Amino acid sequence: MESTFWERVVAEGHKVPPDPPLADLTTELTTMLGETDPRRRDGIGYTLLATWISSGVYDELLQGLGDGMTAGLRVGLGERGSDTVFRRSFSALVLAEVITRDNHAHLLPPETLLRWGDRVFGWLVRERDLRGFVPGKGWAHAVAHAGDVLGALAASDAMGRLELTVLLDVIADRLLARTDDRLVHGEDDRLAAATMAVFRRNVLGTDVLEPWLARVADAAVPGAAHEDDDPFEVAGNVQAFLRALHLQLALAPYPPAHRADLLLALIALLKKVNPHYLG
Repeated sequence: MESTFWERVVAEGHKVPPDPPLADLTTELTTMLGETDPRRRDGIGYTLLATWISSGVYDELLQGLGDGMTAGLRVGLGERGSDTVFRRSFSALVLAEVITRDNHAHLLPPETLLRWGDRVFGWLVRERDLRGFVPGKGWAHAVAHAGDVLGALAASDAMGRLELTVLLDVIADRLLARTDDRLVHGEDDRLAAATMAVFRRNVLGTDVLEPWLARVADAAVPGAAHEDDDPFEVAGNVQAFLRALHLQLALAPYPPAHRADLLLALIALLKKVNPHYLG
């Protein structure tokens, strides 16, 4: 359909048009998630799918829609600097909407959520295109969108102690991976928000959470294996994450049960890895 059709749908309040069938509309909107035009990708494709999901339009089709989004996570996976990142990243963002809808309406069996979780975990640790904002094409934001879908998963009742532990390890693996890309477009806040979603479940105790924090913080001290390496290649991303997590843990509403203990542990780690400023 022409852009004018979709612009009219947006202008008229995001209502589902009576024709063509919803399946055809969904197919085209899903294709838009991979486009390089941010007006069509963000403003039409994602916006309409998210609006229709949250309003219950897809309630009877939620599993199929989620399966389609997890398939999108595999498109071009392993590429770096190509336009396939948009389809992967925005598939994750729509999947976050699908899971959030289920968290409120409880429409899907737990095994579906767990299967999606496995696919999200596998995608994130293998994602190589970590660009935030791409000039002329808008947001790629794979890590930020990963934070959103991880946060939605963390809030799901389907995720038990084991799954939440794995989710935290996936966040750590992503942060600790060597990369040329500094996460400077809010990814630290989005990953911290996902971590807070795990904390708020009050399923994992400090016996799990404090060693996990220590594992992440171990990489926060700048260093380089070779003199030509960027000392902040990993440490910069980890430092930003720890500071974002500290801020959210200290100030965000709906604190987890172990907030006081976790704050003490996090403050001690921040002092340890920032001796010049906090020692």
